[in-house]
Amino acid sequence: MRAADVGMTPGMALGHLSRVGSATAARLSRLGLRTVHDLLRHYPFRYDDFGTILPIGRLAAGTVATVRGRIELIENRRSPRRRLMLTEAVIVDATGSILAVWFNQPYLVRQFRPGDDVYLAGQASYEFRQLQLVNPSIELYRQLTLHTARLVPVYPATEGVTQRQIRALVQQALPAASLVPDGLPPALRQRLQLATRGWAIQQVHFPQHRQALESALRRLKFDEFFVLQLALQQARWQMSQIAAHAVPFQRDATTRLVQSFPFTLTQDQRAAAWKILQDLQRSVPMHRLLEGDVGAGKTVVVAIAALNVALSGGQTAVMAPTEILAVQHFQTFCRMFADFPVAVGLFTRTQRFVQARDATAPQPGRFKKAEILAMLGRGELDLVVGTHALLQESVRWQQLTLAAVDEQHRFGVQQRQLLVAAGSGASPHFLSLTATPIPRSLALVLYGDLAISAIRQRPRERKTVVTQLVSAAARQRLYQFIRDQVAVGRQAFVVCPLIDPSDRFGVKAVTAELAELQQRVFPDLRVGVLHGKLSAEKKTTTMADFLANRTSVLVTTTVVEVGVDVPNATIIVIEGAERFGLSQLHQLRGRVGRSGHQSYCFLCADATSPEVLERLAAFLQAKDGFALAELDLKFRGPGQLLGTLQSGFSHLRLATLADLEVAEIAKHEAAALLHQDPELAQHAVLRKQVADLQALVHLE
Repeated sequence: MRAADVGMTPGMALGHLSRVGSATAARLSRLGLRTVHDLLRHYPFRYDDFGTILPIGRLAAGTVATVRGRIELIENRRSPRRRLMLTEAVIVDATGSILAVWFNQPYLVRQFRPGDDVYLAGQASYEFRQLQLVNPSIELYRQLTLHTARLVPVYPATEGVTQRQIRALVQQALPAASLVPDGLPPALRQRLQLATRGWAIQQVHFPQHRQALESALRRLKFDEFFVLQLALQQARWQMSQIAAHAVPFQRDATTRLVQSFPFTLTQDQRAAAWKILQDLQRSVPMHRLLEGDVGAGKTVVVAIAALNVALSGGQTAVMAPTEILAVQHFQTFCRMFADFPVAVGLFTRTQRFVQARDATAPQPGRFKKAEILAMLGRGELDLVVGTHALLQESVRWQQLTLAAVDEQHRFGVQQRQLLVAAGSGASPHFLSLTATPIPRSLALVLYGDLAISAIRQRPRERKTVVTQLVSAAARQRLYQFIRDQVAVGRQAFVVCPLIDPSDRFGVKAVTAELAELQQRVFPDLRVGVLHGKLSAEKKTTTMADFLANRTSVLVTTTVVEVGVDVPNATIIVIEGAERFGLSQLHQLRGRVGRSGHQSYCFLCADATSPEVLERLAAFLQAKDGFALAELDLKFRGPGQLLGTLQSGFSHLRLATLADLEVAEIAKHEAAALLHQDPELAQHAVLRKQVADLQALVHLE
C-alpha cells in the first residue's frame, strides 16, 4: 500500500513511497533517511538557477538557462574515440535548433521520443564548431517542474541515489510538510514576521522565487538557533537547581604547588585559575569553558583546581577523548602531585593505574577494574583521569566535586547526568577544556552565556616554532635536515591526511608514507607508525617508544592533534597541508615547540593554487591560534569551521555563523520564553525538540 492510498504523515517509512523498494530504502538509509520527516529535513545544499527561459535562438556560449522545444530526433551511438555511449537529441523551437548530448545515459531514448515537448536546462557551449547543451537536465513540459525552469535544489546524495530520484521523492513527501508540528508560539512568529513551518519546508525544497527561498531559510534557520539556545539555557538552568559542593580556597597549598612548578605561570594562567577557584567556592555548579592556545598550559590550571578539591575532601574526574591523552594526563598529574597528599588514578578501557597519596610508598601498578572501582567508591582516589569508560554505570564516586572535560564537544548532557548520578547527589562543577581557539561569534552561537576563560600567552621559556612551506624541489634538503636533527638527539613527526574518504583512520596514507620513509629515505633510522586503527596496547607502546626516544620519526594521522606532549620532538612535517584548516594546522604545529629547543614546522602541499598559497601564507605569518581561528572563519567559511569545531552540532543543518543576527535574536527570544516557562510545560513540541537535542550533543 502506497502513501497516496493511506494519507501522507511525517512518521511514515519511506518504503511506502512510490518507487522505493528495499534496495532504494537501504541506499537512502545511508543518508540517514528512513521516514518522510527525515526526507523533509534533508535540505538542499545549493540551487541551480534555471529559472531563465530563453528561445533557442538567443542562446550563446556560457549562457545558463532553460529552453523549451520539441524533440525532432533522439538516438544513441558509440563514441569512436573513448567508446562511450552517447545520446544525442535535436531540439527545435520557432527561433532555431540546438544539439543536446548526454554521456552514458542510453535510457533517455526510452523516456523521451520525437515529438515530445520538453524543457532542457544547462549551460550552452561550443563543441565541434556548433552550439550544444552537454548533459542538460531534461523533463517533459508541464506547469510544475522539478529539474528545469526554476530554482532547482541540489541535495547531499550517495552512490545509487540520483538528484532526480531525491527531488521526485521529496515532491511526494511535501504534502506531509503541513503536518510537521510547528513549535513556535504564534505570537512570537507573528511579531518576528516569520513564515509558517510547513510553508517554509515546502519553499526550501522547491522555492517559487528567490524571495520565497530567503523567507523560508530565515524561518528554518531561526528554528535551529532557537531550539539550540533553549537547550543551552534550559540545561544550564536545570543543572543550577542541583547544589554543588563548595570548595574553600586552599591558599598555602596552592602557593606551594605553584612554586613547585619548574616554570612561572603566565598572567593568563593565573587569571583563569583564580576565576575557577572563585567559582568553586560557590554552592552553585560552575559551568566554565577554558580555551587555550596550543601549549598554553591548560593542564596546570586544572591541577590547581584539583588540588583545592582534593584537600577539601572532594574528588575530580578528568575526561580525555583518547587513551593516549588520558595516559599522558595521568603521568603529568603524577609528577605535579608527587609531593602532595593527592591519590591519582588512571581508568580507561584497557589501563588502570594508581599513584597513592604517599608517592614514596611502593606502587602497585596495574589494578583490576573491581579494585579501582572500590577505591573510587571509598574516596581513596582524589583525581581520576579516564576516557568515557568513567561513564559506566558501575562507576560510583564518594564525592565527585569537579569534572574537567577535555575536548568538551564530545561530551553530552546524558553523559553529564551520569556523572551527577554517580556522585553523592550533588552536581559536580564542570570545567570544559578546548585546545581549539574559538572566534567570539562562534562562542556566542554555541555556548550562549557560558563563562569563558582564555589562555592566550605561551610559557616564556618556549621559542616560536619556525614554520616553512616546502616545495617539491626542497624535499631532499628537508630529509637531510631531519637527519641532522636526529643526529643530535631530536625527533620528528610526519603527519598524513585522510586521502581516501572511506579510510576513516588514514591507514592507507600512513602505510604508504611509512614504506617510503623506511625503505628509501631513512632506512637507517627508527621509524614508527600511529593511527586510529591500532589497538590501544599498540598505541600505548608506540607512544612510549617515541617518548623514550627509541623511535626517531613517527608517521601518524591527526590522532596526535590534541594534547600529545613530546618535549624532545622538534620537527613536524605536515603532508597535504592544504587539506587542513588553519586551526587544525596550528594544533598540529603545537606538537613541537614544547621545550626550550628550537622547533620547526614544515608544510608540504600537493595543490598550489593561488587560494591555497594565500591561506598557507597567512598560516606562516600568524603565530596566535585566536587570530588563526578568525582567519579560518574567513577562508573556510562559517559552515566548515562549525563542522570542524563542533561536529556534535548536527542540529544546525541550514544555519551557519554567517547568520549571527538571527542567532542573537533567537538567543534573546529563548531567554524570554524560558523566563516565563522554564520547563517548557506549555510548549510540548519545543520541549520534545529540546530533549532530543540535549540527548545528542554537548550543551555545557
